[in-house]
Amino acid sequence: MVSKWRRLLGSPEEDPDRAGPMIPMQRARAIAPASCQTPAASPSPILAGQVHTRFFQFVFDLPDCRGSEPGTAELAMLARLEVLSTDFDIRNLPRPPTVLPQLMRMLKSDDAAGKQWARLVGRDPLMVGEVMRVTRSAMYRSVQPVRSLRHAVILLGQDGLRRVLTEHVMKPVLLDNAGTRSQIAGERLWQHSERCAHACTWLGRYAGCDAFETYLAGIVSHAGAGAMVRLLAPLIPGEQMSVSGKFLDACAQLAAKLTVQAAEYWQLPANVIEALTTRQFDGPARDASPLAKALACADVLAMARLLTEHERLPTDLDLSRSWPEVYAPSLVDGCQQDLRHQFDGSEEPAD
Repeated sequence: MVSKWRRLLGSPEEDPDRAGPMIPMQRARAIAPASCQTPAASPSPILAGQVHTRFFQFVFDLPDCRGSEPGTAELAMLARLEVLSTDFDIRNLPRPPTVLPQLMRMLKSDDAAGKQWARLVGRDPLMVGEVMRVTRSAMYRSVQPVRSLRHAVILLGQDGLRRVLTEHVMKPVLLDNAGTRSQIAGERLWQHSERCAHACTWLGRYAGCDAFETYLAGIVSHAGAGAMVRLLAPLIPGEQMSVSGKFLDACAQLAAKLTVQAAEYWQLPANVIEALTTRQFDGPARDASPLAKALACADVLAMARLLTEHERLPTDLDLSRSWPEVYAPSLVDGCQQDLRHQFDGSEEPAD
């Protein structure tokens, strides 16, 4: 298994001494080579693949990378992670309300009425509670108090109800994926999900994508990463270790497989599952579906936005020319500016 990962990652045959020891976090930050440090500014352009690597370093809360090639210890850890992820029972993931798939299908139909929505929402106490809580907030407060579930769903409308489903129902599911020991990772993954959903919807509307599907794809874009955090945590020593860029990329690929399994388990729309399945982390393929293209680009833009907010990337990072064969640079630049406007690092981003 270790030799398999060595072949896949292109890592040369190494002995344990050349691979390097597991380095405590404090020492790793001090001795990491300058090429791996997160710079305030960089003389060379930062590529989409580099953004992806730095994002997972941030999510896993690991020190700055010590290089690109994995050592023997990392290859052994990847082999163990592959076994664990293959054996992982996807049913261990938190499950959204059982009525969610039906409600998502209904929300895509313009023919559904408030009475039908209310009947379906009313079958799940969690969703009832969230719908009533949101409609009684200042944003939705009306002259007449909300006294019934039907009144609440009519007040929300289709767009409002979709947002409740994603933000107030999916959020706790995604946060729970990382487990109680990894609350920081869960919060960071959720922050990325919000930004990815916004960017995916923004780009998707120029390609004729369904607005709900683009938003949902962005929300669940890294659902499997939370499970990977749980699998990885016991393998890392008490003092965190500095890892290579290719190790992080391999972890992300394993997490992506778990994301697809989670989407299938949750019975998400077929277009969303297809986009998650065909997604490439360094950018979309030319023959990808419109939703897959929007998701691939939005994923990187959301990562960059979050890393910038946490001062892990330069504030003037320009990714507009990263995918000229898919999106015009002006369109990508517009999406970056919109993300910057909507998520300025404050606790409550603008709607």
